[in-house]
Amino acid sequence: MMYELAHYINGRLIQSKTRKLDLHNPATGELIGQLAVADLSVVNQAMQAAQDAFLTWSQTTSAKRSAILFRYKSLLDQHKESLAKLVTQEHGKTLAEAMGSIQRGIDVVDFACGLPSHLKGSYANLVGTGVDSYSLRQPLGVCAGITPFNFPAMIPLWMFPMAIACGNTFVLKPSEKDPSCSMRLLELIKEAGLPDGVVNIVHGDKETVDALITHPQLKAVSFVGSSAVAEHVYKTAINHGKRAQAFGGAKNHCVVMPDADLDQAADALVTAGYDCAGERCMAISVVLAVGDKVADALIEKMRPRITALKIGPGTMQGVQMGPLISAQHLAKVKSYLEMGKQEGAKLIIDGSDDKPADNSNGFFMGPCLFDHVTANMRIYREEIFGPVLSIVRVADFDSALALVNEHEYGNGTAIFTRDGYMAHTFMEKVQVGMVGINVPVPVPVAHHSFGGWKRSIFSDIGMYGDESIRFYTKLKTVTQRWMPGGEKWM
Repeated sequence: MMYELAHYINGRLIQSKTRKLDLHNPATGELIGQLAVADLSVVNQAMQAAQDAFLTWSQTTSAKRSAILFRYKSLLDQHKESLAKLVTQEHGKTLAEAMGSIQRGIDVVDFACGLPSHLKGSYANLVGTGVDSYSLRQPLGVCAGITPFNFPAMIPLWMFPMAIACGNTFVLKPSEKDPSCSMRLLELIKEAGLPDGVVNIVHGDKETVDALITHPQLKAVSFVGSSAVAEHVYKTAINHGKRAQAFGGAKNHCVVMPDADLDQAADALVTAGYDCAGERCMAISVVLAVGDKVADALIEKMRPRITALKIGPGTMQGVQMGPLISAQHLAKVKSYLEMGKQEGAKLIIDGSDDKPADNSNGFFMGPCLFDHVTANMRIYREEIFGPVLSIVRVADFDSALALVNEHEYGNGTAIFTRDGYMAHTFMEKVQVGMVGINVPVPVPVAHHSFGGWKRSIFSDIGMYGDESIRFYTKLKTVTQRWMPGGEKWM
């Protein structure tokens, strides 16, 4: 049955008679819903609601804000399965993947519950004669989040709980491809007791994004998406006087050394390369095999693991890889396979035509593996964002390290080795924001912070953890002296 999503402003659903965008179930190709694009008038309503709510919310005690978030976390735990079904319906990832991503979002909500202890500031007594000094962090005002299609629950939960815990209000623009889970997230936080207007949702595309990031009432914006759009959002926002953090694309390398446990590495690479159908910015997409012997042995171990992956609708039991998000994205990913072959790479596993036998209309493809990829090829340089893994054969550790450091992206990387000195050297010298040692997808836990380097981020502040506190607050430092005077009462 078709459904239509409204905007969520000041605790109410707001319809708008503007152009519509279609929603599809990627596992079937079926048109399942529509959403209206928020034009400037709708964005104005959302921003005004957030601005009005800020006057009270920013003065609400941190203990009361924390109590609402604790209730919210409990509700998220209770509704995890139904949230996962919404993610799978519109995104396509398996229910297990959806559940895992929601849990990573809940972990950040859990951290946000404890923010009062992080917002307490500092105090210095007698910095001068009769003079004390103290610092505190205060909220910014109205903030916005623009989130991607690949994690429709996790990334919103990385943003707005941290923002509101710090005393800000928020306007969320979820992906226009899978927005239903974000709507449900706001229904649950309203149930937890969040006052109306503190968090709002507007739907749309570039028109809506540009209206948000240039809006005079906006103080800060957080974005996750491709590097080209991230750069646009970042530059436009800061040129309009906003604080901005924009997370872009990735080309994550994994170095496999000759002393590595190749069974462990093969298991990890198959998971890191093909989970979520490769549609994640922390996916491993390049394997730097040190030496032909390592490359050949690794391929031999990976091949049966890759070909055994079960492809199908994310709701089907035992499925390990769901569809891609859209027909357009599927065509784009497949175009890289032809490009790689033309560039001289060897496509040793071609899953481009793999799909469930009883489902010909879904946006499916199977896992693909290239060998003999070189650094001058577009399939090496560009983010494919699909289930395509490339093996680059390198002579030694220094050559591998140089390739990682020379790439324009610097989101995540990993090394598999038993040599502690080599692992430490890699960690110290690699020019990448998140590093895994015998861990293929080094996404930080909630009390650390997420963030890459180079063209993977346009900002110097990461997401969640202590970095989010820096992003969503401004520092105020007070120096005070009290002089004796007035009527003496004793």
